[in-house]
Amino acid sequence: MSTPIAPAVLGIELRRVLRNRRTLAFTLIMPAAFFLIFGLPQRGQTLDNGRPVTAYIMISLAVYAAMVATTSAGGAVATERALGWSRQLRLTPLRPSAYVAMKLATAMTLGLLAVVIEFLVGAMAGVRVPAYVWVLSGLAAWIGSLVFAAFGLFVGYLAPAENVMQFIGPILAVLAMFGGLFVPVEVLPHVLQQVAKFTPVYGMGELARSPLTGDGVSMAAVANIVIWTLVFGVGAARLFRRDTARV
Repeated sequence: MSTPIAPAVLGIELRRVLRNRRTLAFTLIMPAAFFLIFGLPQRGQTLDNGRPVTAYIMISLAVYAAMVATTSAGGAVATERALGWSRQLRLTPLRPSAYVAMKLATAMTLGLLAVVIEFLVGAMAGVRVPAYVWVLSGLAAWIGSLVFAAFGLFVGYLAPAENVMQFIGPILAVLAMFGGLFVPVEVLPHVLQQVAKFTPVYGMGELARSPLTGDGVSMAAVANIVIWTLVFGVGAARLFRRDTARV
């Protein structure tokens, strides 16, 4: 008989994740600090449609915060694998599928918290945009981060526990750079602009910023998110089955 994911269980898992100071620093504090350092100096500058550049930077960093948060939460399975949790699952009523669902729920909750904190910092720093921009951009940044929740699980079942965060950190930074979160894709060389469109971050950034820029929803960006979520999700599922087959 399967065991549902109770709110109390999810709460315990979230508290465990948030007790990790490294998680707090890299997922909730660092992106907000980046906005204060790199966003505030752009006050007074506007996009072509008159919207503030600070809002563009804030949304981009909210996407970055969400992707780091969901990846780190998903990647935590590597540590638990090293501690023998896969074996312990066989001795409890908790089905492996429920365990994975709990990890995904934890990752997405942490991703939502990261977006909210980034937006709060932006609002307190003076970012002013219409209400629908806050809502639609926030939802796009959060829902799009499902890509990296799946990526975190994939890496968590692939990499050794002692190397997983060292492995993930540089990859996320490079993806954020090529995905247009740290600098606009338009300033990159033409070849890199074309490459950037195929990275898993590109679709998230484009969709999250579209309510601000008024560019409309790009079906290419939607396809980018869906395809990469499927790639990482299928990869994580196969590695998960291989991992549990060993115990």
